[in-house]
Amino acid sequence: MGTVRADFPGAARVVVSVVSAWQVARWFGSDPLPVYAALVPLIALRNDPMSAVTLSSQRLVGVVAGEVLGITVLHVLHPSTAALAVVLAAALALGMALRVGGTLNSQVAISALLVFTTSTSPDAYAWRRLWETVAGLVVTLVLAPLLWPPNPLRVLSALARDSGERLVRSLTATTAAIGSDPDVATGNLERVLEDATAVRANLAQARTAERSMRFNPLHRHHRENVQALVRRIALAAELAQHIRILAKETAAFAAREDLAGDLARARRALPGLVTATAQAVEHTLEGHDDARPAVAAARKNLATYIRTSTQPVEIALRRPLQQILDELVEHDRSTQ
Repeated sequence: MGTVRADFPGAARVVVSVVSAWQVARWFGSDPLPVYAALVPLIALRNDPMSAVTLSSQRLVGVVAGEVLGITVLHVLHPSTAALAVVLAAALALGMALRVGGTLNSQVAISALLVFTTSTSPDAYAWRRLWETVAGLVVTLVLAPLLWPPNPLRVLSALARDSGERLVRSLTATTAAIGSDPDVATGNLERVLEDATAVRANLAQARTAERSMRFNPLHRHHRENVQALVRRIALAAELAQHIRILAKETAAFAAREDLAGDLARARRALPGLVTATAQAVEHTLEGHDDARPAVAAARKNLATYIRTSTQPVEIALRRPLQQILDELVEHDRSTQ
């Protein structure tokens, strides 16, 4: 029941947008049925509704380029395997050049190949498909921000919280893996890499949500808070790289029997520093008022560890933690 409740706004948004695009195209004289107009909101809203503008633009650019390419080739070559090869190669090259949102625009190839299905009158087909796509795009851009729009503040708060939880988990597990069996340290490294990838994905989603604010008049008053949350999630992506380095060092040292003594000392000395650092990370990413005292406490623990730990292994293990705390301090300065 919870899943249905969560999915209902998105499904309702798609239904209303598709029906509206269909009807608008009918009002403008679509004959016989405006399928292409209805496809735009269906495709643009099928994933994150915050990316509707990007997906719609990608589709429109791809449709125009693909249809022009398909018609051009059919005016020079008869429909054949050779013509198909030429269209597909050229369409993929155009798709690389016409990236929208950083991804290959596959719509170019799709639209170019569809022209082949109506080779008897490709010009008429291309015109009909083009204007119906424009109608669907306009309806999508108008309705997407207004129909049950996702609250970017709520979405980004959840992403920041998830990023912080992943970092704290990775940091704590990596500390526990210091001086452990090589298989344990390697397994931990794999999990840390997975969490780092997830944090980067959170950042990509956060930036999409931030861009969507330009087109969503219902949530423009959240702009400053949204920007602050995006900065925190970007910070999490930076911190994840330092934890990844710590996990790699831990895995590499675990295979060295000659470092057992140094690793044992580090394992005894690091938990206090790691606990304080994890708390500083968590409080900063969640925007707590006591984030600055938490960072100061962690830096005090780091200073103690530096005075008492002078072996190369201990220095190597403390360096990522020091960089994490430096990032937290820099983040605090940049937000003042």
